[in-house]
Amino acid sequence: MSFIKNYIAQETITRRNLLLASAYGVGGAAISSMLGGMARAAITDPTVAWSYRNRTNPYWNEIVSGGEAFVESLGKPKDFLTHLINEGSSEKSLADVKALLSKTNGELALAIDTNDAPNARPVVESCVEAGAYVSTLWNKTDDLHPWDFGDNYVSHMSWSDEGPAEQTARILLDAMGGSGGVVHLGGIASNNPAIERLAGLKNALKDYPNAELLAAEPADWDTQKANQVMSAFLTRYGDDIKGVHCANDTIAYGVLEALRAEGIEDMPIVSYDGNPQAVELVGEGKILATVFTNPHWGGGITAALAYYAATGHFKPSDEPNEHREFYGPTIMVRPEDAQTFKAEYLDSVPTYDWKDFWSTSNGQIQYK
Repeated sequence: MSFIKNYIAQETITRRNLLLASAYGVGGAAISSMLGGMARAAITDPTVAWSYRNRTNPYWNEIVSGGEAFVESLGKPKDFLTHLINEGSSEKSLADVKALLSKTNGELALAIDTNDAPNARPVVESCVEAGAYVSTLWNKTDDLHPWDFGDNYVSHMSWSDEGPAEQTARILLDAMGGSGGVVHLGGIASNNPAIERLAGLKNALKDYPNAELLAAEPADWDTQKANQVMSAFLTRYGDDIKGVHCANDTIAYGVLEALRAEGIEDMPIVSYDGNPQAVELVGEGKILATVFTNPHWGGGITAALAYYAATGHFKPSDEPNEHREFYGPTIMVRPEDAQTFKAEYLDSVPTYDWKDFWSTSNGQIQYK
C-alpha cells in the first residue's frame, strides 16, 4: 500500500454579434448558429492543445499520453502538444483557453475537459468566435450541442456511467450480503460523471431493501480529500459501514489508506477508471471491481477530432449527430479477469488509428 501514501503526498459570440442578435430578437440556439457560421478556411498547421485538471492523477496522465501519442502520429515530438493545466479551476480553464486563442490567432485545435459542465459554454463560444476548433470530453450541459455551432465545435465525448456504476454497486451490495450501510465518495458535485456514478448506486439500492445509503459526499476526484472524507465517515458511522462505493480509483486509494489506519483490511470497495494501480488492487482482491474507460484512446481521439476538423480532413457538419456527441467504451474489471485485462491494455499500450474516430463508440449520447 506504499504507493497510496506516495500518491497522497504527490497530490497536495463577439459582443457585436450578440448585440445584433438581440436587436433582431434572435435566441440562444440561433446565436450559436450565427457564431458557428464564422468558421475560417482549413488551418494548415494548428497548435494542438489539451486542457485538463493535472497530470498527477493517473487517469489524466493517461488522457494526456493519448494526446501525445496522437501528435507523434503526425511526425511531431510529443512536446508539440500544448498543455493547459487548470488544477480544478474553471476560471483558470477559461482564462488559459482565451490566452491561447489570442496567442495563436485562433489557429488552434483544442481538446478539453472544461472542469465542470457550466464552463463548457463560454469555452466553446470563445473558440468559435476565434475560428478555432474544439472537442470536449466529459463535462458539458445537456443544452449545449456541437451541431448548433457549425464546424468549430467538433465533438463531445462522454461515457454512459450510470449503468456501469450500477453494476459495480450491485457487486458491492452482493459482497455485503445485500444488507448494511453504504457510503459513497464522489467527484466534483457538478461533474457529469460524478452525478451519473452516484445515480448508478441509487438505482442499485432500489433492489436491496436491507441496504442503506448512509452518506454521499464529494471528494473532488482527489485522493487526499477522499482520505479525509472516509476518516470522517468512520468516526461518524463506525461499524455501520459495510461497504464503500467510490466514484473513481484515486478516491479509492484514499479510502483504503483511511481504512488501513483503523486496522480495517476487509471492507468491500468498488471504484471506477481502471487505472493500473487499481487493476493491481482488483487482482489482489482489495477492490472488488473497477471500470475502464480507455483514457489513452479517449485523450488521443479527442485531440485527433479537433485537429483533423481544423485541417479540413473532414467537415463536422456533414457528420450525423451520433458522430458529434457519442459515448466512449467501458470495460468492467473484476478479480477473475484482472490479469488478462492488464496484459491487453496496461502492460503495453495498443496502437490506434487516430483517423478511425468512431469504431469503438458506444453510440449517441442520450439525455433524460
